[in-house]
Amino acid sequence: MFGLTFEKLLIIGVIAAFLIGPERLPLYAGKLRQFVRSMRDFADGAKDRMRDEMGPEFDDVDWKKLDPRQYDPRRIIREALLDDAPASGAAGIAAATAIKPVTESAYAQHKRKLQEGAVPPFDTEAT
Repeated sequence: MFGLTFEKLLIIGVIAAFLIGPERLPLYAGKLRQFVRSMRDFADGAKDRMRDEMGPEFDDVDWKKLDPRQYDPRRIIREALLDDAPASGAAGIAAATAIKPVTESAYAQHKRKLQEGAVPPFDTEAT
């Protein structure tokens, strides 16, 4: 998480120890311990409240399935585009023909359409 490794945390701790000083270090270590304990109590309280409100279904929930970290948008799109299952009906045909690789820039596409007469030229004097 955030690219913090044990070594980096150790360096941050050593720098913090030098900046805080040996006189105030026990005080801040106690405050850190108190903060961690309060966060753990808060999480336990939230879990207990959920268990009370949901009843016996709380133990049946697959919490790994609800973890938002598993949803990588790039993976979802890649799987959707590379899906080998054939689509059925008109919607499947439209979906199969809608995705075409882009081989030229948008400017080149617009220029080609102008030459073919598919798009009327932009008239700057009319506005």
